[in-house]
Amino acid sequence: MIELNSYFNPLNPEVYSSKDSWGITQLGGLIDFHTEGRFPEVKFAEISIFNIPEYEGSKNRSISNDCKIRASFYQLHQDKMPRVVDLGTLKLMPTRKESFKLIEDVCRALLHDGVIPIIIGGGHDVSYAVYKAYASLEKYITLTSVDKSFDIGLEKDNLASYSHLGKMISHKPSHLFHYVNLGYQSYFVSPLAAEMLQNMNFNIVRLGDLKANFQEVEPVMRNTDYLSFDISAVQYTYAHANVYGSPNGLSGEEACRVMRYAGVSDKLTAVGLFEYNQELDESNQTAQLMAQMLWYFIDGYKMRKQELNPNLKNCIKYTVAFEDGKNEIVFYKSQSSGRWWMGVPFKREGDKQLQNYFVACSYRDYEVANQGEVPERWLKTYNKFI
Repeated sequence: MIELNSYFNPLNPEVYSSKDSWGITQLGGLIDFHTEGRFPEVKFAEISIFNIPEYEGSKNRSISNDCKIRASFYQLHQDKMPRVVDLGTLKLMPTRKESFKLIEDVCRALLHDGVIPIIIGGGHDVSYAVYKAYASLEKYITLTSVDKSFDIGLEKDNLASYSHLGKMISHKPSHLFHYVNLGYQSYFVSPLAAEMLQNMNFNIVRLGDLKANFQEVEPVMRNTDYLSFDISAVQYTYAHANVYGSPNGLSGEEACRVMRYAGVSDKLTAVGLFEYNQELDESNQTAQLMAQMLWYFIDGYKMRKQELNPNLKNCIKYTVAFEDGKNEIVFYKSQSSGRWWMGVPFKREGDKQLQNYFVACSYRDYEVANQGEVPERWLKTYNKFI
């Protein structure tokens, strides 16, 4: 593992100046954090938190390397904490290209060692460096982005908050198995872009549909490797420390529910919270919301069930046959957790028999199949193997 301690600045002493008054269940006393002269032990950590003040590709700006979120986060209470470390603030390099390479290297090292990086940004385009960390490990991932727009940009655009997804899609060789957008707002996106993503067998979920069927976020997160959350997806009322804010979006409670579902997911291995502009956060309300979002992720993480794929011996199997008599979809329901999966048949190169790729789904998918329709989640996955 690279020597992480040389790439991070310690926390501002003001953040932990009141540590003697912290209760035994407050996060500040339960998290091992980076102070002057002492770097936390990462080797045995399960979750690492750090902030990246890189805003060159964003209209959000921050003149300070400190992060207000910590002051709120450390005051919150938890019990039975996983092993969490706060690495501090990533030191930026002389050039943007070097900074993004450093972000990639740090995330690759953490992912390689099974430590979940939780990144507090910084522009949303920092997400591209996290994606490249997965690619450097030869991992094919599902990226879920909570964002009011798609951030595809134009081919000629430089890497920026509004174009980073386009750079991921065009990156060769591709390691983006699947992409999901949660909460896009139609008036912010081109219908051509929406059609393109649909034709690529990606999933995009409008804000209204998301709010109407919020429980569907759970299987989305169980299929996700990396969650990239643009805070501008939250209503300005709840998160005004962002120049891209909008009157519509997720509520604060809904943002926390997304993070809890993410924490529960056994598959998810990285989280990024982007576009926080603390210069605009005079009341610290956005910092408090993001601190609570982190709390909900950790609370969900404690509930993980080590159910990355269904244990077939512990599942009830349901086979839905279609009217043509040729096609069927097999569903699996865990008897211990109540979670659902679908089997998507595919053939590995050199194999004679079909294998099953398990896709996390919901009871709603099972109901759709029983009505004679192929669930979109199943169809888009199947099309990727054709």
